[in-house]
Amino acid sequence: MAKVFLADDEITMVQMVTEVLRADGHEVFPYTSGNAALEAVETVAPELVITDLYLDKTRAQGLEILQKARSLNPPAVVIVITGFGSIDTAVEAMKNGAYDYLEKPFKLDELKLCIQRALSYNDAISENAYLRKQLKKKYQFSQIIGASVRMQEVFKMIERVADTDSTILILGESGTGKELVAKALHFNSRRQFAPFVPVNCSALPENLLESELFGHRKGAFTGAINDKKGLFQEADGGTIFLDEVGSMSSLLQSRLLRVLQEQEVRRVGDNVPIYVNVRVVAASNEPLEKKIKEGTFREDLYYRLNVIPIHLPSLRERRDDIPLLVGHFLKDKIHARNGRQFQVTRQTMDVLCAHDWPGNVRELENAIERACALCEENILRVADLPPVLHQHAQGTSSDTIFAIRDPNTGHVIPAERGTLFPLQGNETRISSAAAEAVSTAPMGPLKTFLREQELAYLNRALAHSDGDKEKAAELLGISLATLYRKLSDEES
Repeated sequence: MAKVFLADDEITMVQMVTEVLRADGHEVFPYTSGNAALEAVETVAPELVITDLYLDKTRAQGLEILQKARSLNPPAVVIVITGFGSIDTAVEAMKNGAYDYLEKPFKLDELKLCIQRALSYNDAISENAYLRKQLKKKYQFSQIIGASVRMQEVFKMIERVADTDSTILILGESGTGKELVAKALHFNSRRQFAPFVPVNCSALPENLLESELFGHRKGAFTGAINDKKGLFQEADGGTIFLDEVGSMSSLLQSRLLRVLQEQEVRRVGDNVPIYVNVRVVAASNEPLEKKIKEGTFREDLYYRLNVIPIHLPSLRERRDDIPLLVGHFLKDKIHARNGRQFQVTRQTMDVLCAHDWPGNVRELENAIERACALCEENILRVADLPPVLHQHAQGTSSDTIFAIRDPNTGHVIPAERGTLFPLQGNETRISSAAAEAVSTAPMGPLKTFLREQELAYLNRALAHSDGDKEKAAELLGISLATLYRKLSDEES
């Protein structure tokens, strides 16, 4: 049921509609004064507004309510009613964002059907906005895992070019996350509400890929029984991601070059150009300069695609990110999927960091998933890893639980804050979203370690109490003066 705002200067009509809507379970806010309605609409923040266009005989008030309702966050859906109906007034109301228009006198069944449709439309819009928000959140830059210097350079480049319309060429070995970067570029740009269309250029034969990309006219070839829109048209206003662009035939390369130059496509069997507004993001897992020398890739197309290159490092070039990636797979993928929590031994992590990972991040993810399926007691050991990794086990550290420190401060991160590898028994194991192996962090006095743990617990109590020090002191079982003293000791 919805929150409905009703504004009309006919008292009898307002009473009747209010009774009907409340009988259907809606929460109704009725107003018979245009001025009062104008003041209240933002405060009420309704989902649906039903307003007379000519409140107090003044059309301006009805339009003002309509405009205010549409400017809310989220905007309300508006049904306009009036006894002075004409095509002009209907057009004006719709131009100002009204969902529908009813002319007096109307039947109650007609109004109820109109309300039902308006609320269904509003639900669809809200769901779409939520899904897009989730997509954007999923493909934020922070969702691309990496704290190494090489990855920080990649993040900076993505952030700088995401909201431009420049053509991007993503270069990197297979499994380095080229499509993830392409999605981050799209969902953090002004095109985020338009389609993102990925195409694997190596997965389709030449004739089929041409039809898929550019579309075809009915009868253009055997089996073309209907007109078909190409993927460039499907991506109009958004982004098309051409993965493995280096596998395109010479014919398709020339056609792609024309799209980049003229911003238009021609369907197979058609001579009429179709304008498209599409941002092109291409990717290749092999150097295109080599293909140019071999004569299999057009040099002019290369320069059109290579406006802004983004080079993704292989996993062996950023081994410091392996613990972060392992934690991400365990927590955000495997735990989210089946509810199981896993630990990783130090020896296992050493082996993972020693491997060259020719399949890069994708191969690492598969290895972790395999280990989780085979391990006992939810602890990932070397024996659970693929056999090819076992060669790295010689000379590695003992089979204790892996530990992590914050690389920025060197402080131990308490297990309660963002745990990636859960504690069991008396084993010490901590984690951070931007962490490194504890073996690389310097040791310090026990007094310092205990102070860090105490401070972390104090901050946790403050966070639990929303910053209220009295509540935090009560929660900790200490006096307020003691809490202030302990906090001031840290500041000094």
